[in-house]
Amino acid sequence: MEYSRNINPVSPIHEVTGKHLPGCVGALVYSQTKPRQWGIAYEKSQPETRRAFTVAHEFGHYILHRRLIEEDDRFDGGIFCDENSVNRRAGEGIEKEADQFAAALLMPLHDFRRKVTPKERPDIEKLGNMAARYGVSLTAAILRWLEYTDTRALLVVSNEGFAYWAKSSDAALKSGRYFRTKNEVVELPAAAIAVRKQFGQEAMTGVRQPSGIWFDEPVVEMCMRSDRFDQELTLLHFENAGPKHQGEEEVEDTYDRFQPN
Repeated sequence: MEYSRNINPVSPIHEVTGKHLPGCVGALVYSQTKPRQWGIAYEKSQPETRRAFTVAHEFGHYILHRRLIEEDDRFDGGIFCDENSVNRRAGEGIEKEADQFAAALLMPLHDFRRKVTPKERPDIEKLGNMAARYGVSLTAAILRWLEYTDTRALLVVSNEGFAYWAKSSDAALKSGRYFRTKNEVVELPAAAIAVRKQFGQEAMTGVRQPSGIWFDEPVVEMCMRSDRFDQELTLLHFENAGPKHQGEEEVEDTYDRFQPN
């Protein structure tokens, strides 16, 4: 709030507060009178680590888009952001820009890259340490790492043996290693850790799965379960370059294909 008063003293953010927001995880709202006065609301049931990213996302809207939000009839009273846009980074346009702002604000790239180099294949414990370092969720930290890693890796968020959504690194995407979950049901392999429910230390550091389990090549599979969110996070590490992506089809962003079942 103080920063908003410094850069825009006539139209600052006055309040950041938790509310019950059905269908949303965060919102940037403005007053009906001019000059507009602004407020950020976050879904109060979110854990603190997710709340940090949500507030940063809405602050990004304030910094980058407040004039658009104020003048565009599509945003009556403000902008309301759902889980797909914030927690899964699956938004487009200004939602994507707000996500990028939040990620850069909370997890500075130069610092993240110094701790986890682009060619490294971190295990879940190390990525969890990065999440603790920045005060964000493990999911947010993994997504940040996937943005810059040179390795082929794939995150799958699942429940009851089915993929909820997924995200590939750029290198994995270009080699055809991704899942389409939009309007499609993706069942996890029977040998997947999340299906077998063997969530021990070995699952955190990595289990080598042979070709034919996940894809037609071996993978190192890491997995942990969140009872709070009733879901599993599976991280797949592939060997180096891997197969080239077939054809010239442009795959702009795996996230565009992913949404909840």
